[in-house]
Amino acid sequence: RLLRALAPLDRRILMATRGKYTLFGPTTLPTLLLTTTGRKSGQPRACALNYLRDGERLLILGSNWGQQHHPGWSSNLITNPHATVAISGREIDVTAYALSGSEREEALQRFLNYPMYRSYRKRTGRDLRLFALSIRQEE
Repeated sequence: RLLRALAPLDRRILMATRGKYTLFGPTTLPTLLLTTTGRKSGQPRACALNYLRDGERLLILGSNWGQQHHPGWSSNLITNPHATVAISGREIDVTAYALSGSEREEALQRFLNYPMYRSYRKRTGRDLRLFALSIRQEE
């Protein structure tokens, strides 16, 4: 609960530093700042997320702290897969792909190696959305 309460302040710090600093300091997983386009508002929506590297891609999991509903950013990515991530002070345009099948299961197992994600999964009966983010190619 404390982490959830501090998340808005952490998001402001991440936004001000373009993903370079976080209130929580070094954790077991690196943090990025994901900016999506709101599916209803059309406005930019930013949130801090842990991620895993998968070659050239970044993996993000819609655990939403184990709540019963999907996080808003995941619904935004389904509607519009173009987003921006800020990592270590650098902003990168990305395209999100929802993972499925064996690729999803392999990626999910990587997240479940971390106790917090095992805990989140136990709290909810929903399938956790999992996305791969790839650097957006010029169109």
